[in-house]
Amino acid sequence: MYCATCGTPLAPGLSYCNRCGASLKERNESHNGAIAAFLTAITLIGLIGMGIMLGGMLTLTREAHLGEPIVGFYMLFTFLIVVITEILLVRQLSRLTSHSERKVIDVSQQSVMPSEFRPAQPRTLAEPMQSVTENTTRTLEYSGNVPLR
Repeated sequence: MYCATCGTPLAPGLSYCNRCGASLKERNESHNGAIAAFLTAITLIGLIGMGIMLGGMLTLTREAHLGEPIVGFYMLFTFLIVVITEILLVRQLSRLTSHSERKVIDVSQQSVMPSEFRPAQPRTLAEPMQSVTENTTRTLEYSGNVPLR
């Protein structure tokens, strides 16, 4: 088995990756709820935006008695706002789906061979560092013993 985050070979039974520390437990979180929310938002904003555009056009022509150029400008402006909002939502949805696809690594096809693991390296204790005062007292002499020039 391999780590989904860094790709390091893993020993069976581990809960966390030894290299990057990522959790190796099965994630129950799914992006299905977020994807459904984005699809619902895209549909509702499109329908509500078209309703506002058409309802506003009828209200501006019948009740306000405005001319065609102003009503046309209102419809164009409303349409652009709805289209830009839809494009941004679709872009976020595509980022969400591509992010979840990148994280998926098919572990069932990969098998762990014992030769893939490195043998345990013997660890030696580091030599203790010498004290700063130990080095300086060996090389410095008392200044009272130095002859004057």
